[in-house]
Parts: sequence; C-alpha cells; structure tokens
Amino acid sequence: MEILRYVAFSTDPAGGNPAGVVLDAAGADEAAMLATAASVGYSETAFAVRSGDGRLDVRYFSPLAEVPFCGHATIATAVAHAERHGTGRLLLRTPAGPVTVTTDRSADGALVATLVSVAPRTAPVEEADLAELLAILGWSAADLDPALPPRAAFAGAWHPVIAAASRDRLARLDYDMPALTALMARRDWTTVDLVWRESPTVFHARNPFPPGGVVEDPATGAAAAAFGGYLRELGLVRVPATLTVHQGVDMGRPSTITVTVPAEPDTGIGVTGTAVRI
Repeated sequence: MEILRYVAFSTDPAGGNPAGVVLDAAGADEAAMLATAASVGYSETAFAVRSGDGRLDVRYFSPLAEVPFCGHATIATAVAHAERHGTGRLLLRTPAGPVTVTTDRSADGALVATLVSVAPRTAPVEEADLAELLAILGWSAADLDPALPPRAAFAGAWHPVIAAASRDRLARLDYDMPALTALMARRDWTTVDLVWRESPTVFHARNPFPPGGVVEDPATGAAAAAFGGYLRELGLVRVPATLTVHQGVDMGRPSTITVTVPAEPDTGIGVTGTAVRI
C-alpha cells in the first residue's frame, strides 16, 4: 500500500488535522489496515478500494480501532484523489452509509473538497451520562450555555454536543482520559463536541478523542456535520445556513471548517475544507 499523508481543513501543513490516506487498499484485511493506521499514528487513516461500479469503498481506522466515518480523512482522500485523477464528484460507500464528495479548485488554486453526510439525527443525553461527562471534564452546570442544550448528534458517527457559556471555559480543557474513554465506549460516542458560539453562524470547537488514542482532535468533520444537523433539528439556526467552525486553535493547529446546512429536514449536511500534502 502507498501511504499518503495530508492535513485537512488547513492550507498550512502545520495546521489542520493530519490524516493517512491509502487510495488503493485492495487486498488489505482489517488487521493490516489497523496495523497501518497504528504505524501512521494519526487520529485516522482512510483506506479506499475502487469497486466495480466506480464507487470508492472507504474504511477508517484510528491507531486503536475502526471508526464508522471520519470527515477530515474523507476530505484528505478526496483531495489526494483529485491530485491524481482530476477534480469532480466521488461516490463513497462508508460503514456509516453513502457519502458524496466533490472537489474543485478555489480562486487561488487550492484544492477544496465538500462532503455531504448521511442524514443527521439527534438523541437525548441521559441525565446520569451528562453528570458523569461534566464531572470527567471538570465542568459544572453553570459552565453550560443554556441556549445550546446538551444532545447526542449523529451524521455518520455519534458525538455529544456540549456548549460552553464562554470562550474561556472552552479554552481550559483538562480531563480524565481513562474515565472518558470508558464512558464513550459504553455510549458509542466517537468524539465529544465541545462548542462555543461566537455569533449566530460562527462557532469554536474542541473535540476530545480518547477512543482514537489522542487527547484532542484538531479538526473533526464528522462532528461538524453532526453539529449542523443538531442546530437544524433543534431550530437553533436559521436555515439554509453556512456556518464557520474554528477548531484546533488551542492546540496550535488552527483549522477552519465550513458547514452548509440545507433547509430541508433529513438531508445531509455539507462540510467543506482544503487539504494539503504533508
């Protein structure tokens, strides 16, 4: 397998979220993919195989386990494919369901990819789970923004959305990693989407990701898609909407994610970003 390395949601290799990309993983079994992801060491590596109908079958592995969907690795895969085969529209089959991704060049020549997620949905976070999660994070109920209620959100993977009342609260991230790993495993959460609302359409996010073996993810496209669905379902944004999510700033790896939220319910959420080869 040829292993490519890209950073997604940034034009600077020192920013964004690194992802491994294998454009032709034909013949690789699950053990080989997991071992490859562990050797790459990024939060996720995407493995693509072209099927007979022209689609790409894509699987995503962290260094520790397979995950059903990964936004930043999808963006990286699409840009890597475009560099070799030209821009256009790709149809992906992922463990979470079908995902379309379109690549084009921006006015300055950078390759930009837009994925459209599977249909999003939300679910309540049980009171006991919320209390446990806040205790692990060291947050209190007073630290929460009442305008953005806690909720589990899905657009290919599940993420509890927890909104901070201030940017300062979001900036102070310190948690019990083994305890959060155990809670997330019980509830099948992929990352925790901690957010702060700067304006009606601008948000800041941090995503603890202990199931992937890392303290924090610098850019999480799957969580951004789920968050867009959460805002639409709960009527917390006027749709159609274009949102900007800033992530990775507190880690020194600034990332910018553009989220497009259609007005039609039960439709996929668009996630747009650049990617550059490392």
